[in-house]
Amino acid sequence: MAIDYRTRKISVDEYIKMADVGILEADERVELLDGEIVLMPPIGQPHNSGVLRMSDILMAALRGKALVLVQGSFRLSKFSAPQPDFAVLEPSADYYRSEEIEPRNVLALIEVAQTSLAYDRGKKLHAYARAGVREYWIFNLPEHCLEVYRHPNDLGYKDRTVRRLGDTMSFAALPDVEFAVEDLLGPA
Repeated sequence: MAIDYRTRKISVDEYIKMADVGILEADERVELLDGEIVLMPPIGQPHNSGVLRMSDILMAALRGKALVLVQGSFRLSKFSAPQPDFAVLEPSADYYRSEEIEPRNVLALIEVAQTSLAYDRGKKLHAYARAGVREYWIFNLPEHCLEVYRHPNDLGYKDRTVRRLGDTMSFAALPDVEFAVEDLLGPA
């Protein structure tokens, strides 16, 4: 008789409990995606530099229009609590103290991708699309470009555009706030 080996997904609530009781260490670089705990690679200097540059620009440009969560976690679904590099959120008077951030609050998610490019374009992109995240940007450090994904569906995103140095870009939900790609990416 053959044994049927199956896997069991971990919920966000169980994941949080694992951290609360010390199964997951506070300094571990992990995230929960589709019920699986994903070990994240170490953060390198190009990634840190990209996050610092974008933090400065996004927070200044979006002040009073949107909130910017930097490398924070939120409940994407029952089985996913990712930690995107940036979540651009609808304003909240109490900064989401009295309510959890949900996909409906997310104007855009942004990943700065160096070693994680395949993961960010694959599993993460599909999880974000399935949850209805309206817009997803990947700052592709190896190719020095910005990939923009819009109009989510169950298979991914309907629209994908690539912006390069010399181009400008704005979030669909905030069309009046325009960014120069070279300002966000820095020099090649």
